[in-house]
Amino acid sequence: MNRDISPPPAKRRKPKGTVTKESMRLPSIRLFSWNINGIGPLVPSQSTKITSFFKPLAVDSGNIPAVKRPRLNGLRAFLSRHNWPEAIFLQELKIAEGDSKTVAALLSALNTPSNAEPDDTPADTRTYTLDAVLPRDKFNVRGFQGKLYGVGTILRTDFAREHVARVRGVDWDREGRVSIVELKKKLPEATAPKQHNNNDDDDKTYDEDYRPLALINVYAVNGTSAPYRSPRDSNVIGTRHDHKRAFHSRLRDECLALEARGFHVVVAGDVNVARGPLDGYPNLRNFPKEHCVNRADFNVKFFGQEDNARAQAYCVVNGGKGRAGKEKEKETCLDAVDVFRAMHGAERRYTYYPRSGEWGSSCDRVDMVFVSKGLWKAGRVLGTGILDTPQERGLSDHVPLWVEIAMDGEENAGYQ
Repeated sequence: MNRDISPPPAKRRKPKGTVTKESMRLPSIRLFSWNINGIGPLVPSQSTKITSFFKPLAVDSGNIPAVKRPRLNGLRAFLSRHNWPEAIFLQELKIAEGDSKTVAALLSALNTPSNAEPDDTPADTRTYTLDAVLPRDKFNVRGFQGKLYGVGTILRTDFAREHVARVRGVDWDREGRVSIVELKKKLPEATAPKQHNNNDDDDKTYDEDYRPLALINVYAVNGTSAPYRSPRDSNVIGTRHDHKRAFHSRLRDECLALEARGFHVVVAGDVNVARGPLDGYPNLRNFPKEHCVNRADFNVKFFGQEDNARAQAYCVVNGGKGRAGKEKEKETCLDAVDVFRAMHGAERRYTYYPRSGEWGSSCDRVDMVFVSKGLWKAGRVLGTGILDTPQERGLSDHVPLWVEIAMDGEENAGYQ
């Protein structure tokens, strides 16, 4: 099966009239997301010279016709062979709180040029910043010396300097699961100042016709029957299934608050949910029943009827059955667009490939990108894909995925 990395022309949303990508005031950005299942294999040990970590693999880079380079190990090599994207979101770092040494090693690995790449020289277009959100919940993050969870937000230096207002965590997340990149608001051109009266801590006026992006890096809770303890006093207040559904609500509310502040939201990461039968092979996990409850909870809180119907998503629980449009109770809904389903329809592609079995014998699409409906309607989502090969999976049990989004707004409304 052909596994394209760059979006093929047939998959791009076509412009109407004279609208072209070249007419955009700002370029598009590419965002990659990858659950790496632990940073260890991607950071060289202290006893090894960092440049010796980047060695060619005996695997052809086949899927990347535009990149004529040897395939290399490490995050630096990943960024190089994908032409230095503006952002990459990592999930499941497995770095303990306070481990500044490993964080520094990761940043060094990102920015140390490879001897195997003659054109890999330090520059703002080839160096990256790193913001790591690590677990800080002493009652619920106790195994493996606290080396659990954690997300890393990696931004190209020139992109971060020119377009990023701030990178932040959220106060309701204590397990290292959420990082938010707020891009700068665009000041109005030759217009009277418009007062910005919302919850933003930036008191500048901005052009209300332009909605900047908020990029959210997410590693959602995996629901289990294990107890969940209050982060305040360690008392058991439910299970990890309950905690997962509470996480859904808080993430949805965070997205809605960002939209109310004038942002278009882009959520990318491991959501730990396969939305419906299209997203599991050979079948979905429906036992115990809590997995069905969690699946319906996710679909109802983040997607409207149209998107759930397109994804053949489960929205009610009835012995594991129940399709979109039959919600028993009305939930507050983000009404987002799952961009892979919107652009690729019912195509079966997966992101989770466990290492315990043969490649492709059991897999799920649990990593995804979903965006504000307004961003989708504006035609600013230009392409998306899944890098589903054993080589791209590397030593993880997930493969990377990507999305390309136009930075600018109104003049792209002709894209369909």
